[in-house]
Amino acid sequence: MRNEVQWERMFPDELEAAFENCPAVYFTYGLCEPHGPQNTVGLDALKAHAIACRTAQIHGGIVAPPDYWHIHETGTYANWAQQNVGEVRSWMTAMPAWQHFKNICYHVRAADALGFHAAIFLTGHYGPNWQDLKTLLEVLQPHFAMRLYGLPDFEANHIGFSNQGDGADHAGRVETSLLWALEPDCVDMSRMPDKDEPGPHFAMGGNAFDSDRRIGERMVNDEVTWLGNKMQELLEKYTQLNISDRQPVTFGKVEQIWTEQVKPVLNTFLTMQNSSEPPPEDSLWFHQWKIPEIE
Repeated sequence: MRNEVQWERMFPDELEAAFENCPAVYFTYGLCEPHGPQNTVGLDALKAHAIACRTAQIHGGIVAPPDYWHIHETGTYANWAQQNVGEVRSWMTAMPAWQHFKNICYHVRAADALGFHAAIFLTGHYGPNWQDLKTLLEVLQPHFAMRLYGLPDFEANHIGFSNQGDGADHAGRVETSLLWALEPDCVDMSRMPDKDEPGPHFAMGGNAFDSDRRIGERMVNDEVTWLGNKMQELLEKYTQLNISDRQPVTFGKVEQIWTEQVKPVLNTFLTMQNSSEPPPEDSLWFHQWKIPEIE
């Protein structure tokens, strides 16, 4: 018997049955970007999507198609890339912060219009974007019946690595171990550089040599349990609201919310701030560094 939870891979009757069993949906985000020579570039979204799928298979719910277009190249992200990725072809699937957040508004609208009771928005991409995701959902929540919660996957990772509490890194032992457990074909430790070879090595974390697939599995299990509990909490909150009449939010209403509620605060988002110093002018990261004012 199929236990499919991926929205795009399900038949209509399977979607209906899954919805009746648990009217919850997971949205996952990441982008393609260098994650060391040992990991495929899609690590962020691959990780978040696989964790969401495992959660839905155990706790119920449906997982929306992953979104591989995310924030990079501007502001602090440009400075970080110049230092950690270097002057190489990056293979990034980056977009402006404001476009990413507007897309999320429509993701919320689509799920709410279908009648979902709760939604978790899980980003596998770090930097300050996850804090802005939480802010955005706080702005949107009063306009939707569906209960909303956004987080970076490391918020659900209380094990970290060897119980040291380091639940997040970039292409280091945490992320490499997680991807190794979730998508073993996407990690190749034979591609690791020699330990004394100077970097940067495509933004590889210095402790990536300590990666361990078995501990990756432990971290995955911890995140799945945390997310399942959080979704149950959101579903209970929806039930407590005793909502009797739900009207779908229109595209026009989303545009109104964006114009009147989101745009006035958008320039305060952390991902919309220019860092103090731009990358060197001869860097390929220089020209995208400055973030325009959104009026």
